[in-house]
Amino acid sequence: MLRAGSVVTCIACKNLLPSRMGVKFRIPLQKLHPLSRAIHHRYSANNNPQRPPHCSAARHYTSLSRLPMRPPKSRSGGHGYQQHRSFWVVRLAARLLKLRYILLGSAVGGGYTAKKTYDEWKDMLPDMSQYTWIVPDFVWELSENIDLDKLASALPELEEIAKLLPDMEKIGENFTFLKSLLSSETTGESTLRATDIPPTSAAMSDSADKQFKKSSDKEKVDQLQEELLRTQLKYQRMLERLEKENKELRKVVLQKDDKGIHQRKVKKSLIDMYSEVLDILSDYDSNYNTQDHLPRVVVVGDQSAGKTSVLEMIAQARIFPRGSGEMMTRSPVKVTLSEGPHHVAMFKDSTREFDLGKEEDLAALRHEIEIRMRKSVKEGQTVSPETISLSVKGPGIQRMVLVDLPGVISTVTSGMAADTKETIFSISKAYMQNPNAIILCIQDGSVDAERSIVTDLVSQMDPQGKRTIFVLTKVDLAEKNLASPSRIQQIVEGKLFPMKALGYFAVVTGKGSSNESIDSIKDYEEDFFQNSRLLKDGMLKAHQVTTKNLSLAVSDCFWKMVRESVEQQADAFKASRFNLETEWKNNYPRLRELDRNELYEKAKNEILDEVISLSQVTPKHWESILQKKLWERVSTHVIENIYLPAAQTMNSGTFNTTVDIKLKQWTDKQLPHKALEVAWETLQEEFARFMAEYKGKDQDDIFDKLKEAVKDESIKRHKWNERAMDSLRVIQHNALEDRSITDKPQWDAAIQFMEETLQSRLKDTDSVIADMVGPDWKQRWLSWKNRTPEQHIRNETKNELERLLKLHEDHTAYLANDEVTTVRKNLEARGVEVDPALIKDTWHQLFRRHFLQKALLHCNLCRRGFYYYQRHFVDSELECNDVVLFWRIQRMLAITANTLRQQLTNTEVRRLEKNVKEVLEDFGEDTEKKVQLITGRRVQLAEDLKKVREIQEKLEAFIEALHKEK
Repeated sequence: MLRAGSVVTCIACKNLLPSRMGVKFRIPLQKLHPLSRAIHHRYSANNNPQRPPHCSAARHYTSLSRLPMRPPKSRSGGHGYQQHRSFWVVRLAARLLKLRYILLGSAVGGGYTAKKTYDEWKDMLPDMSQYTWIVPDFVWELSENIDLDKLASALPELEEIAKLLPDMEKIGENFTFLKSLLSSETTGESTLRATDIPPTSAAMSDSADKQFKKSSDKEKVDQLQEELLRTQLKYQRMLERLEKENKELRKVVLQKDDKGIHQRKVKKSLIDMYSEVLDILSDYDSNYNTQDHLPRVVVVGDQSAGKTSVLEMIAQARIFPRGSGEMMTRSPVKVTLSEGPHHVAMFKDSTREFDLGKEEDLAALRHEIEIRMRKSVKEGQTVSPETISLSVKGPGIQRMVLVDLPGVISTVTSGMAADTKETIFSISKAYMQNPNAIILCIQDGSVDAERSIVTDLVSQMDPQGKRTIFVLTKVDLAEKNLASPSRIQQIVEGKLFPMKALGYFAVVTGKGSSNESIDSIKDYEEDFFQNSRLLKDGMLKAHQVTTKNLSLAVSDCFWKMVRESVEQQADAFKASRFNLETEWKNNYPRLRELDRNELYEKAKNEILDEVISLSQVTPKHWESILQKKLWERVSTHVIENIYLPAAQTMNSGTFNTTVDIKLKQWTDKQLPHKALEVAWETLQEEFARFMAEYKGKDQDDIFDKLKEAVKDESIKRHKWNERAMDSLRVIQHNALEDRSITDKPQWDAAIQFMEETLQSRLKDTDSVIADMVGPDWKQRWLSWKNRTPEQHIRNETKNELERLLKLHEDHTAYLANDEVTTVRKNLEARGVEVDPALIKDTWHQLFRRHFLQKALLHCNLCRRGFYYYQRHFVDSELECNDVVLFWRIQRMLAITANTLRQQLTNTEVRRLEKNVKEVLEDFGEDTEKKVQLITGRRVQLAEDLKKVREIQEKLEAFIEALHKEK
């Protein structure tokens, strides 16, 4: 019995020795494993001391002899009963010893499993050595300005930290030893059972062992899972603490660098260089199919799925407008995330910085984004494809470019445009069809997965899932509402949706309150996943949760895609540049490549030169033009309403009284307005004339449309000084009241002015009469022209009225009714039916011609009437009051022209020049206006060349910087 028991225990000791050693070497007992040594002493005490050992050389490490080649012979009698009792005791001792081994083995095995699980979890963490290219240059120069040795000495030593950790090597050795020990003991005991234990007892023992082993294994697994979670949380907190300290340190370094510690020009960050390229591409529309295939992170999802909240967690600030179920994102928002000393935001087209640490600045930023979105939406639309560009900087922010798109909707509600759904789909597809765009697909976890629209859209654009990252939001609500949490596991494993993805993440972005801060949301997210069944039961893995892990993964994918595609895009733009330059050389070999802005500046200078030319016009030219145009404007009124009515009077007193009254009325009501209108029209005509005459052989006709628009807009904006009208009225009234002609030249000038005016009116009257009566006999014979029936009636009426005038040369301007009847009856006697109105109309023109002819004769008689005028026509039958009237009109015209000329040169020309400058400034700020006014293939080609060159140069600079940071 003792020999058999010794076989069981010594197998373990024997296995510790090499096979070649045998029992001939003297191995000290102290060199055995402690556990083996204890077992050795325990069993060696029960051996027969009187029995000599088989080999004295092995006494120092075992009291058992070598195993026999065959089993010992069985003994009978009472001695057999004592042997059976001793065997039962040994079996009980072996059982107790086995239970001890199981407990000890479970503890050691659990420690080893925990170490192995911790190593696997540590391997799953991202290799931070791959992110050295993200860190700016100045961080690597910390040693120049900060005593890193001093900081390192303040940190605990690695040996001290190592002492806190369990000795995994010893645990591993113990586990290996116990594994071999248990295997050997199990073998020996099974042999023993086969020979000595009754079948019934063995079966009962086996079932009890299995049940105990099953319960102990389950408890061991639960304990290991709890230990693993505690270990993960412990190291997660350590990592967060180290990251926070690193973030503060980087902030201090960046602030010092911002103040100019490094006496060098701070280089533009890599992400800022890349963002500039994207901004240029957003405004570039190429005709050579050079599309924008540069990477960016496109955030898509159903409406209210949490897209904006995820982006805010990545940006670490609540920067977007908030809404309750309504559409808030109405246009794409490009957010460039980069690292900086201060947490600030800035728009691309603005210099204002919004401090994201202040609530008032955050509110102002959200309000500004909402205003820009609403301005970008055209009338009658709900969403806009125009991109709002925003940059966010701060310590510890992952560098990337994200585009937040309007949420995908399934139904158009009231207040939306009818094509809102299609517009959102087209905008989303335009961004996702970029083969290098990373699609961040946001899915609301709190609603049924079958209601998702965006997953089908994403699977259409990226069927293989090579550039898609799936994010499940509101996991806290999903776990609370779903009866089967395994459904969440199916989603994050990609088994529920037909779409494929690079990675799957589960995040929590708050409790639904718009007043929550980013820090409180992070704490809530961490606490939720720490206590969540999803993580404890293994449905989610540690690297699949929290927005921090999501941010790291997205940034990693973004920069990987950038490195893989940016050089290919640079080559595409290089080829496009070659094509554009070749076209320019062939079509415009002698012209400089001026883009639209440069052409506008050139046209602007030309227009300003033309406006300045107005100030070079001589006063004589201004007055001559003004006097001529003013008389053309008022001559009809003077002749028809003043001179002709006054000339019908019987004496000079009545004539002068009528003239003074009518001149006063005219001056008070009409004359100043007419004069200002003439001056304004003259200024416009001269401005247009200078712009037209400025054209020469070097003048570019590409500016014609722009100049015309500038001229029209400037004239439209120009308002004449109204205060000049009152002073002009006084000047004109005084000029017309003066009747004193001082010398003979003025008298002759007045007669000449009167004669020219009357001859002009007589010529016009003859022309009107000729049109009324038709061609005369000479024209009918030579030109083969005939009169119309109406002209024939007019001619007969004219002949009858001329006979009446010959009989009464001093006839009044109007026919009496009996005279009209007499003329009509005389015409009817000759077979001509005529209307009384036609008779009066014909008489008006005939009498007018008759009066003008008599006035011209009188004008010739007054050439020698200056002497009588000086004597006030006393004792003279000749009265020349009509000459005095025309002199008064002529003098008023001269004085008015001089006054208007002074106002033009001193005030209005300068105001017009100012208006032109304002119009040019306004047009210069209006891109659409410049595109509308400066057009043509030449302009578009120059624009494309400039854009392509700029994009290529910035891409090459970005690639060079990217290679340096690798």
